[in-house]
Amino acid sequence: MSDAELQEEEREVLLSIYDGDPAFKQLTPTTFQYKFGEDNDIKSFLLEISWGATYPSERPIINMNTFYNKDIVQEVKENVVKLVEAEADQWLGSAMTYTLFQCVQEHYVELTSTQPDSVVEMNSQTSQLKLTEEKQQLEETVKKPKKEQLSKAQKRKQWNKADGKGERPRGWDWVDIVKHLSQTGPKQEQES
Repeated sequence: MSDAELQEEEREVLLSIYDGDPAFKQLTPTTFQYKFGEDNDIKSFLLEISWGATYPSERPIINMNTFYNKDIVQEVKENVVKLVEAEADQWLGSAMTYTLFQCVQEHYVELTSTQPDSVVEMNSQTSQLKLTEEKQQLEETVKKPKKEQLSKAQKRKQWNKADGKGERPRGWDWVDIVKHLSQTGPKQEQES
């Protein structure tokens, strides 16, 4: 059988096995996803397997960089990829996607053992690293801003605008109505 015929046969088998399973999803005829763990669990992740043109003669492409996996630490992602690639090497030449998903399912607990139990723990670990990096960057880049220097004339002008206490006199921003109306002119009445 050719690789294309083997792929078609395996696709039909996968769709019949996972029929009605909400964790399984076929994105394209050669790309499949399976979600491990419970919904809204910090340790749940999505494994994506894509077949190349010569699959099953070659290893499939394993992708752990999906948006769903944004909270999964890099160490867990690397461990999953290593496990799946090692298992795929054993099954070269035969249908292996179901076997790969089952292998990850069997090792799910040990794969996610290094994943923090909550986002708070994960965020505190990463935020501590970021804070130390940011402090170093700030110390290097922050220079004290120069204070603007005013001349004696500018200082005197500001002092004269305000009274001795630093407050402006009452009505300093009022509009002079008579002056304003004399500049705009009288309102012309329309004749109808």
